[in-house]
Amino acid sequence: MNEPEGLRFRRLNRPQIITDELQEPQYKGTSTYSGKVFRVTLVTLGGCLILPLLVVFFLLESPIHPELLSLNEPPLMSGCYEPNFKLREAQRLFEDQLVGPESIANFGDVIYTGTADGKIVKIEGKSITVIARLGKPPCGEVTNLVSAGQMVGGRSLSFVNDLDVTQDGRKVYFTDSSSRWQRRDYLHLIMEATADGRVLEYDTETKEVTVLMENLRFANGIQLFPDEESVLVTETTMARIRRVHVSGLNKGGMDTFVDNLPGFPDNIRRSSSGGYWVAMSAVRPNPGFSMLDFLSQKPWIKKLIFKLFSQDMLMKFVPRYSLVIELQESGTCVRSFHDPHGMVAAYVSEAHEHDGHLYLGSFRSPYLCKLDLSKV
Repeated sequence: MNEPEGLRFRRLNRPQIITDELQEPQYKGTSTYSGKVFRVTLVTLGGCLILPLLVVFFLLESPIHPELLSLNEPPLMSGCYEPNFKLREAQRLFEDQLVGPESIANFGDVIYTGTADGKIVKIEGKSITVIARLGKPPCGEVTNLVSAGQMVGGRSLSFVNDLDVTQDGRKVYFTDSSSRWQRRDYLHLIMEATADGRVLEYDTETKEVTVLMENLRFANGIQLFPDEESVLVTETTMARIRRVHVSGLNKGGMDTFVDNLPGFPDNIRRSSSGGYWVAMSAVRPNPGFSMLDFLSQKPWIKKLIFKLFSQDMLMKFVPRYSLVIELQESGTCVRSFHDPHGMVAAYVSEAHEHDGHLYLGSFRSPYLCKLDLSKV
């Protein structure tokens, strides 16, 4: 064998190196089948999850029909709104003996409040007396001035809310928060943001009810101005307070008393300094995240939320942050009291001042709170 033939022979019989790449064709069919099974399983699971959501989104009717809303960026929680723990100095009263004592009045040292279960109670010292029960007999001695469901101005009174009375007792000014929703549906009203709230006047002599202002978004608390020619009305959904002129040269007019509050205002009451106490039903933290501000521009998300969750379930996600602010007669903030986690005072609806103390009502909590103003 000559030299060239030997070289060709060695090249033909050169050993081969076996690698994983050479083995791949043996398993190609199995790998492809497994991949198909995985993809089919993934698509099936995805369909099982997405299909119910599509059914909910397109087929189920939402109980609310929200409107697009424009809110300004919330004010910074600094200066007058600087967070503190002053509401934690309050003392709880009659815990688990009251259900949602939302609003408060006093005659001398006797305190009166209405509760979420339809009672009107009188509080003297450490005793509670039920003086009337609304809705269920025995009702007690009650004089009905205006009835829920009564037609006024072509619309029914559905959510009669707060009131104030002139010094001579002649006129009663009150709010009707909505013609569509009732008190138990307050979260529906806030989320829907419809402008069907009104301010009305009841004349105790003629027994007539007159509409003074319309198209308010959740007309809530109401307080007469000192001259009694106008009333301040909290427009909860818009995080502002409006001034409605009820008599005098400007009767029938309305302007903004204070705008872009750090929360969504509930009731408003006079303070001993000549200003006003305003309780916030929920806050708009800045810095922080405000769910209601976020959803104001996203009506479709609101509709989806109410398709999936009940009002009671949604309330569990509402922060318990409690905030009460004092405003000057001009609307400028004077001071604020906070309980960031609602550890003592939660879901505050009203701040009523009497004898150097601030009595705090709540639309949800089972107690009243009493804050000694000399300590804060």
